[in-house]
Amino acid sequence: MSTEQAPPAGVTEEAAASPADAAASPADATASPADAATTDNVTTTEAAATDAGVGEDERWTAFAPQPERPPGRPRKVVTALGRGLVHEWTVASIGGLVLAVVMTWPTLRYPLYTIPQDVWDPTLQAWQMAWAGHALITDPAQLWHADAFFPDRYSYAFSDSLLGYAPAGMIGSGPVAAVLRYNIMYVLLHALAFVGAYALVRQLGAGRTGAAIAGVAFAYAPWRLAQAGHMHVLSTGGIALSLAMLARGHGWSLRHGYRPERRRLGWAVAGWLVAAWQISLGFGIGLSFAYALGLIVVVVAVVWLVARVQGRRHAIGGRLLVADLLGGMVLVATGALLAVPYFKVANLHPYAKRTVADVKFFSPPLKAFFIAPAESRLWGGAHAAARGGLRWEAEMTLLPGFVLYGLAVAGLVFSIWTLRQRLLLLAGVVLTVALGMGSQFFGGNPGYLTLFTHLPGWDGIRTPGRLVLWTTLLLAVLAAGAVCALVERAREVAVERGRRQPGPWLRLATLIPLALATLIPLALVVVEGLNTTPHPIVPQQPAAIRVADGPILVLPSRDPTDADVMLWSTDRFVPLVNGTSGFTPARLAEIRQTTAAFPDTASVDYLQQLGVRSVIVLRDQVAGTPWAGALDRPTDGLGVEREDVGDAVVFRIP
Repeated sequence: MSTEQAPPAGVTEEAAASPADAAASPADATASPADAATTDNVTTTEAAATDAGVGEDERWTAFAPQPERPPGRPRKVVTALGRGLVHEWTVASIGGLVLAVVMTWPTLRYPLYTIPQDVWDPTLQAWQMAWAGHALITDPAQLWHADAFFPDRYSYAFSDSLLGYAPAGMIGSGPVAAVLRYNIMYVLLHALAFVGAYALVRQLGAGRTGAAIAGVAFAYAPWRLAQAGHMHVLSTGGIALSLAMLARGHGWSLRHGYRPERRRLGWAVAGWLVAAWQISLGFGIGLSFAYALGLIVVVVAVVWLVARVQGRRHAIGGRLLVADLLGGMVLVATGALLAVPYFKVANLHPYAKRTVADVKFFSPPLKAFFIAPAESRLWGGAHAAARGGLRWEAEMTLLPGFVLYGLAVAGLVFSIWTLRQRLLLLAGVVLTVALGMGSQFFGGNPGYLTLFTHLPGWDGIRTPGRLVLWTTLLLAVLAAGAVCALVERAREVAVERGRRQPGPWLRLATLIPLALATLIPLALVVVEGLNTTPHPIVPQQPAAIRVADGPILVLPSRDPTDADVMLWSTDRFVPLVNGTSGFTPARLAEIRQTTAAFPDTASVDYLQQLGVRSVIVLRDQVAGTPWAGALDRPTDGLGVEREDVGDAVVFRIP
């Protein structure tokens, strides 16, 4: 029987090979238990490392710093939010909103009680948003048959509808909510105009400073102050934003041309949807935008077809071309559907159609493009005499801004845009000014009257001067080119001086040219957009409006007062005879004439035939009107019940 034993676990064969070798050293024999334990542990560790295939150096990695753990979901969310808050578009959006609050102040000072400009068109438009939201929630089929102008049909199409703001109209009810809603949207539309123009000019290839100046110039041009009561005219942000999205979707910029690798189909689709939304706000501004987009589609399609015929693959690509064609069809379909009720109104009220005489009356002279409205804080007082020579001040004070003019002229000489691009932009400015002058530009033929006579839809617009929005946008692009070139040159100078003079204070001093090139033009454009727009208190709803049975006629019935009455009806939307719009329907004119002697037999019988149930006479409004005697006339024998309700008298007609 062999006495040989297997070596213990963890001991190498060499260590166990000779018992004599194990006892050869006295020092080893007298080693302390601790040393023995240490030796055994090291030997065991080394053996394990060897068995595991770990190298000599890798055994000490356990003592190295541990790698950082990957961030968890909460940390990722916080990091993403932080990056989003400092992103350029977040800063531009928040900055645009803050700027809108400041530049439209004091709109949000008392948003429940005051309204910008006057209590005529703004209260009408507050009613429009409220009615659209109410109708889409309760009975969408009755959208175009509003409660006002009873018993006429399609009364919602008597003015530009602002239908695109209907989602806001779904929130809240009643006159106070309508006023608050209007004030909020009034501020937001200015913010959208800034952001839209900023996005467009950035996409065209300008820097942040140039884009900011273009955004301010477009959103707060002095001419817009005269339109403070016309929300459908001020709502231009969707135009610039749509063009920016379409350009981004096609990978195109003015500075760099087509870059196929930057094409994004989603942005192109979004651009067409925004364009359709812009059209839904009204044809007064949207019509020219639709034609501009149509022209762009035609040009792109022709270029693509020529490239295909020549055997070249155009940078746009087939998918984007299909998206453009479909987007154009969506835009046309949206416009056509919205136009149907307006055509019906034109058939029912042919006298409401704009005429050449209307266009000639509202056509501004060339000097109008250099005259500011009275609401301009900077130029209003200085231009008072010049405004006195204009036929219709609100539509003929068309100053885009003297600072903008100056920067645009500089942009013709010193710019990031090429000479060819600058000349094309200048041609666009000249063309839009000529069209904006209407019949004042060599009689309008060729010119605005040519479009008015031959193109569908143009005969529904009476004010050529509103095309100044395109003049302003083109001037803003020219100005952005000059400012960006100036900023780039200032940055180069700052870098050059910084290298030669490395001291900290001298380095700071080199930033002065860059700061001046950035801040001064921006500040000047902002100052030129400051306003003195009045914010009158909106008349409170009489208690009688809340209790009278409909259909209701409120006396006196006249344009400014009827706008308030329409606003007051937003709590119940009972049928209402009163109404105000760009024209006076024949039936409403007849009602006003027939009821001048109310209450009498003839007027009571007439109202009964119409189906009117209540007549409300406002005590504090009838003085000096044809209905001044309505409060004192007897009602004996008329079958009419009379009741005093607050500051009004309600006559109930059986």
